[in-house]
Amino acid sequence: MARTAADGNLKPNSNQNGLKCEDVKKNGYHHRSEKYVPGSGVASRQHRLESFEQAPMYVAVLTYLGFGIVTLFGYLRDFLRAVGLEKCHVAQERVEQKDFIPLYQDFENFYTRNLYMRVRDNWNRPICSLPGPVFDLMERVSDDYNWTFRLTGKTIHSVINMGSYNYLGFAENNVDFLTTVADKVHQYGVGVCSTRQEIGNLDIHEELEQLVANFLRVESAMTFGMGFATNSMNIPALVGKGCLILSDEVNHTSLILGARLSGATIRVFKHNNMNSLEKMLREAVCSGQPRTHRPWRKILIMVEGIYSMEGSVVRLPEIIALKKKYKAFLYLDEAHSIGAVGRTGRGVTELFDVNPADVDVMMGTFTKSFGAAGGYIAGKKELVNYLRSHSHSGVYASAMSPPVTEQIIRAMKCIMGIDGNSEGMRRIRQLAENTRYFRARLKKMGFIIYGNDDSPVVPVLLYMPGKVVAFSREMLQRKIGVVVVGFPATPITEARARFCVSAAHTRAMLDQVLHHMNEVGDTLCLKFSRQKYSPCTDLYGETDFELDS
Repeated sequence: MARTAADGNLKPNSNQNGLKCEDVKKNGYHHRSEKYVPGSGVASRQHRLESFEQAPMYVAVLTYLGFGIVTLFGYLRDFLRAVGLEKCHVAQERVEQKDFIPLYQDFENFYTRNLYMRVRDNWNRPICSLPGPVFDLMERVSDDYNWTFRLTGKTIHSVINMGSYNYLGFAENNVDFLTTVADKVHQYGVGVCSTRQEIGNLDIHEELEQLVANFLRVESAMTFGMGFATNSMNIPALVGKGCLILSDEVNHTSLILGARLSGATIRVFKHNNMNSLEKMLREAVCSGQPRTHRPWRKILIMVEGIYSMEGSVVRLPEIIALKKKYKAFLYLDEAHSIGAVGRTGRGVTELFDVNPADVDVMMGTFTKSFGAAGGYIAGKKELVNYLRSHSHSGVYASAMSPPVTEQIIRAMKCIMGIDGNSEGMRRIRQLAENTRYFRARLKKMGFIIYGNDDSPVVPVLLYMPGKVVAFSREMLQRKIGVVVVGFPATPITEARARFCVSAAHTRAMLDQVLHHMNEVGDTLCLKFSRQKYSPCTDLYGETDFELDS
């Protein structure tokens, strides 16, 4: 069934592929065991370990207890502020504005002023060097419990960077590698000061778009100056009122914002759960829109290649089978997977050996593997031509900076081998090697880690709020820079440290990080895993299971 240009020019296939799945019990795991079914699009050689081990019950109890205690103290501190015994530092309305509609919602700020402020020294740390495999950090202290900070003038040198998305190490300042970027600054300047539709369309922009299309093996591509806006401003151009979006529950905020701005109906399916997705697809096709029961204009499935908080990889072959079966469209966000997975860095389509043409909308960013900024939308020519005139990000936003454009071109040519050397392939292989080594060592130590063995995003579960803060501070004292994430960015019982492995990390760097991880893990009692790991391959399943007796 073909669609018109107003519908986004997405043309779904009508292949009626079915799916089958068996659930298998494993101690302490969410697991999914797949069997190869002819016609399902699931290749048997793609069986990969993807673990989501559950913590012991006492960990969850202590985590809730910890949040309960800090919440009680928060209410106590709010009482002290209300009676004037403690100074209130937060933004609030003036007395003469008390009859106005509140600009600052008091209850919504409760978490920020009473919990986050106490520990915010673990975020927004100022860096004063290239954010490569190591960086320099400006030392800062607070005299009022993190409400304000002051710099001491000292620098913490050679901190190992385990938090940046510098997957292939292209965030670099090697003069030999950046010669073409410097040349483009001399030729074009730094900024364009115009949109692509006016006088900001440079020849290198068109060169980049053709290169992206060739790299992804699709018909056409369009680039944008901001990765976040690539999602949030293009989704409303593809779907609208009368359309249905089926979104994975852990999708990135940019996808969620774009879906909300579109005006389409949004339904959320369980993370990577094909049973949940198929149930919603079947209901959408059978029941249609609420009240009127008219057919949906479009049904769009939105997923990510690698989920940035979970480290898990999308179950792409099965989702493609489902979208063909129910004649839906597929929007794939490869922000973290493009360049980082696949034999030649072409993302999850290459990892699972599926046809890129089966993905209706391929989205990705240049802010991770390519060491630059911006994003792209790729697919059929009709889709890209439609977006050139309907995308707010493409019509109104300033064109991509010339040196940033050249940085992406030179990184992509390096990955593809067009520049005449094998440096790109070496980096891809090094990233895969570093990822598997780092994950295997952490599992052996007894940490609970989430995600797929091929994913360079490595979440280490910390759970308790006090341990999250202590872990970050302890690692910084050992000159290891880590990113810690907690509620509300994660479920309340699943606070974690998120490590990002890079091809630029040497084995010595990873060993140093692992050595300190082992020490801190013992000191803070963070080794919660009860699973004995073996080389056998399992996949997590559709359902949560308790431990076998």
